[in-house]
Amino acid sequence: MEKRENLHEKLKEYFGFGTFKGNQEAIIKSIMSGKDTFVLMPTGGGKSLCYQLPALMMKGTAIVISPLIALMKNQVDAMRNFSEDDGIAHFLNSSLNKQEIENVKRDVISEKTKLLYVAPESLTKLENIEFLRSVTISFYAVDEAHCISEWGHDFRPEYRRIRPIISQIGSQPIIALTATATPKVQHDIQKNLGMTNANVFKSSFNRPNLFYEVRSKTDSIDKEIIKYILSQEGKSGIVYCLSRRKVNDFAEILQANDIRALPYHAGMDAIERTANQDAFLMEKADVIVATIAFGMGIDKPDVRYVIHYDIPKSLEGYYQETGRAGRDGGEGKCICFYSHKDIQKLERFMQGKPVSEQEIGKQLLIETTAYADTSLCRRKVLLHYFGEDYNEPNCGNCDNCLNPKIKVEAKELLITVIEAINALKEKQKTDYIVNFLVGKETSEIEAFGHTELEEFGSGSDEDDRVWEVVIRTALLENYLKKDIENYGILKITKKGKDFLKNPVSFKITKEDEEDIEDVEGLDAEEADMMNSGGGSGGAADTVLYAIMKDLRKKLSKKLNVPPYVIFQPASLDAMATSYPITLEELQNIPGVGAGKAKRYGQEFVDVIKKYVEENEIIRPEDLRVKTVANKSKLKVSIVQAIDRKVALDDLAESKGIDFNEMLDEVEAIVYAGTKINIDYFLNEVMDADSLQDIYDYFQEAETDDLNLALKELPDYDETEIRLTRIKFLSDMAN
Repeated sequence: MEKRENLHEKLKEYFGFGTFKGNQEAIIKSIMSGKDTFVLMPTGGGKSLCYQLPALMMKGTAIVISPLIALMKNQVDAMRNFSEDDGIAHFLNSSLNKQEIENVKRDVISEKTKLLYVAPESLTKLENIEFLRSVTISFYAVDEAHCISEWGHDFRPEYRRIRPIISQIGSQPIIALTATATPKVQHDIQKNLGMTNANVFKSSFNRPNLFYEVRSKTDSIDKEIIKYILSQEGKSGIVYCLSRRKVNDFAEILQANDIRALPYHAGMDAIERTANQDAFLMEKADVIVATIAFGMGIDKPDVRYVIHYDIPKSLEGYYQETGRAGRDGGEGKCICFYSHKDIQKLERFMQGKPVSEQEIGKQLLIETTAYADTSLCRRKVLLHYFGEDYNEPNCGNCDNCLNPKIKVEAKELLITVIEAINALKEKQKTDYIVNFLVGKETSEIEAFGHTELEEFGSGSDEDDRVWEVVIRTALLENYLKKDIENYGILKITKKGKDFLKNPVSFKITKEDEEDIEDVEGLDAEEADMMNSGGGSGGAADTVLYAIMKDLRKKLSKKLNVPPYVIFQPASLDAMATSYPITLEELQNIPGVGAGKAKRYGQEFVDVIKKYVEENEIIRPEDLRVKTVANKSKLKVSIVQAIDRKVALDDLAESKGIDFNEMLDEVEAIVYAGTKINIDYFLNEVMDADSLQDIYDYFQEAETDDLNLALKELPDYDETEIRLTRIKFLSDMAN
């Protein structure tokens, strides 16, 4: 009782709090009793106090291993605010000069310092090891411990050397702390730090106040985000982008539209980066547009929305980034924009990396895609990823729960899945099992001789996506689990084995099957519009859309070009939503631009104007996203370089972008109606027969969809098809 009262007295004395939060008290008692302690606690749960208070109360200095210099400085400043003596906390890293290092060591030796923050790189230096061996250490705290695991979203190889260094300095209890760790990562942390017998404390990952939503990413994403931000006047928000270039571009677009936004990424000058962060914290800016470099240790409690412009590389990263919303318990909207093209781009980025790294990256992307595609409760999917069961039938605070899909009985389908996993001796991953079920004779399945098994093709009457939904739902409901040591390999749980003996009702959402049927029922061009994110969720005027589609068909016959060459389906959809009645308004439609507006636009705006007048339509006060000079400057410089016959790969390198991004820019130029000639480059990289073959395909095709072209042209790679498509569009449309 006395010890408990003492803890509470010290909590009040040092930090001014009357009570502990969640598991804090039990965690502190664990480390003070000399036990290794593993702490899994979401952002905002009070992890830091779990090692700060025992460090202040115990004899000696606690060594806190932390990955970021900026984070260490914040923590040290915070600790000094609780004490009259600045020597109570120090950091030891590469930012200090020789004299500053001597001052730190003097305070540690004199036992003034209770917390010494070190970077893992500093810990490995011989002079620091020798120094730490000479002082009294109370315990070691490994912060951001997920950095140890290759499966963690922020892997740091030097973190894997922490255990051997601790053994050299002198063993004391270890407390490992992380805000985001899957069961696989938890296992890796404990194994690597040699603390498999640790006391484990897991707090719930559920943030009930956060609303989760995934939206289709279309050409009008900039407009959609700007409209949303303007509707949140006076509120703080973060927009995450994957690339530094996108951060800079989008921050400028927001500024051009009178939004107080600033960029933040690791490539910026440190002074400017810090100034932008401080401006956001001091509410001189409403929005930070950032890469994942932003947010570590940022404790702004009233961030009201977090928008992901691009799908993140992992669900751990997504959880940590969305976790910066609503830390005060108030409203927090988490909106993620998703298109399958983003996943393909991330997969391309992994090419050239070591095979093991590619495999890990691929598995993490599979989890992210499953989250984005699911029609199940997003909160349930997210919490399951972190090893937590969420048993509420409807969370009431995600897009899927607010608009629930129809569920259908799938008992027989689950039996088929479990029997297939059994037949494959529980040694395969989801994609292998799905291929096995539908009877796809992949080289891997043939090599293992699994085509001979009775269960091969037992699910051929259902689509791949249906089996993916069955497996995903079975994982969520604990009929299946993923192996910890060989992540991704599916195992049958006790519940799954019991189900096979005595099947009970098992339901899946019907959305995936309906989507497939709907797309199959459309003509190729309409299906392309759906797949490319067109359709505006039913917001477009369907009558006007049909009228413009007929007009486009007439023009295509007259000009002898495929309809999509004139205007993309997504562009027609946008016209049927915002009703442009002048050429100036038309050129602001995604995928149109000045060239196409001038060449084809007059007949379309005449039709739209007549339709608006006849139907007495009040046009929406359309937000015109103002563009910024940099974007047009880049496009102008690309056109000029192509006129000078600069090789496209050299041009990409000179602009600091990868080749696929260069193709994105060139495609946008030709889709907007500018004529260019890349024959000089095509003649260098492609033979004439291949070029003609692909060119002929686009002349006959009903759509310019890349995925369809890849299926129809299996002998050619994506780059060859994209380059030829650029030539075709420029020749035919422009």
